[in-house]
Amino acid sequence: MNKPVSPTDLQLDEDAPLYAAQKKVYPQSVSGTFRRTKWGLMAFCLGVYYLLPFVRWNRGLGAPNQAVLVDLPNSRFYFFFIELWPQEVYYFTGLLIIAALTLFLMNAVGGRIWCGYLCPQTVWTDLFYAIERLIEGDRRERMRKDAAKGTMKLERFAEILLKHSIWLMIAWWTGGAWVLYFNDAPTLVKQLITFQAPMIAYIWIGILTATTYLLAGFMREQVCVYMCPWPRIQAALTDEWALNVTYKYDRGETRTSLKKANELRALGQPVGDCIDCYQCVAVCPTGIDIRNGPQLDCIQCGLCIDACDTVMTKIGRETRLIGYDNDINIHRRQEGKPPIYRIIRPRTVTYAALIAAVGAVMLYALLTRSLLDINVLHDRNPVAVKLADGSIRNAYTVRLLNKRGFDRVIAIDIDGPVNATLHVVGADSVTQDRPMIILARDTTTELRMLVTAPAESNPAKSVPVNFRVTDIGLGEVATATDHFVSP
Repeated sequence: MNKPVSPTDLQLDEDAPLYAAQKKVYPQSVSGTFRRTKWGLMAFCLGVYYLLPFVRWNRGLGAPNQAVLVDLPNSRFYFFFIELWPQEVYYFTGLLIIAALTLFLMNAVGGRIWCGYLCPQTVWTDLFYAIERLIEGDRRERMRKDAAKGTMKLERFAEILLKHSIWLMIAWWTGGAWVLYFNDAPTLVKQLITFQAPMIAYIWIGILTATTYLLAGFMREQVCVYMCPWPRIQAALTDEWALNVTYKYDRGETRTSLKKANELRALGQPVGDCIDCYQCVAVCPTGIDIRNGPQLDCIQCGLCIDACDTVMTKIGRETRLIGYDNDINIHRRQEGKPPIYRIIRPRTVTYAALIAAVGAVMLYALLTRSLLDINVLHDRNPVAVKLADGSIRNAYTVRLLNKRGFDRVIAIDIDGPVNATLHVVGADSVTQDRPMIILARDTTTELRMLVTAPAESNPAKSVPVNFRVTDIGLGEVATATDHFVSP
């Protein structure tokens, strides 16, 4: 039964501030499994981000040779051997769906492991912290130096200047690397150095430099706690089986100092493994005490696990007093039962199946997509024209897409009114009855086509007309249907 709450306990202080004032966090350096994992993932993510624009990929003569390129002027997206057109934006929709489902799956398995290891805010903040420790020292040294701000000496000023200079350099290259995905990287780097790059490139570099410098250098945990919506969404999506960074209070309580704990154990009295060393708090990048239970501020990076394991090893106690666990196992241990872990359960299987299904559909669509396409638009004014000999003519705007990296010859056929003829305006053709034209490589060609039905076979009403284009060399076929109408 819930304990009744007095109405006076619910009264708010009208003079209290709407927002909590920021308290500067001084995370202490730590070593261990999770810290090494974060270093490795940080190096991988930053390496991919900074170096990927310089990777080359041969697409043939005249095509861009940058492996990953967003070619806005030509409306193309290149990803190694894949080339996507604006008409294929549904692939990006599929990627967003897969990304969302992957995030849900990660949450169902290990809570906010995205936040703790792979989120750009975490990655760049970790990098900025590393620079800060290298120049200013670890937690206690930084706290001491900040406390002595009123007596700043030249050495301290030089440290601050050096730190912010390196931060700005990292932030600048972060913005610079971003714009390299939208133009040939070596060419754009040369233009940037010689101040010949487009002004829009400098503007975006400035914007991203400022945001990286501010978010990773100053706002840090505030982004995770207040700006990011994922902690709130994650809390609604999680279940009781998800593994989160957890203080195992069944082992840790009751807390006491190491000396007192040894005395109590010598007397045969129960005592917990936690010795109140506060190392888990000292290494936390958001400054929380994980022993207080699940908290919105926790990004579940696992650094508190490394810190606690180090202490437990030193005092000769079992490690993983803090670890990836859930309350179910804590209660089971209190009841003398072994812990159980259900990574594979309906929720995770469903997410994995959906990811596989969407991925399979996208892969099938990619492998079977046509590299020859046709779109037809009927003229609206006039819809049809009756010629002097009684024949009826309809005009169409036809757009042909050649997605291959070479020119090709295509033949155009129609199926519609009986004995109808097709004429391509302004295009030379080898044959009159079956127009054949050359489509330039990797481009869109717009043609105006006239379909004429003779007087003796004029349709009395609207009839479908099917346009079919065929690659003479490869045999690829694309079709589109419209209507032929009478005036």
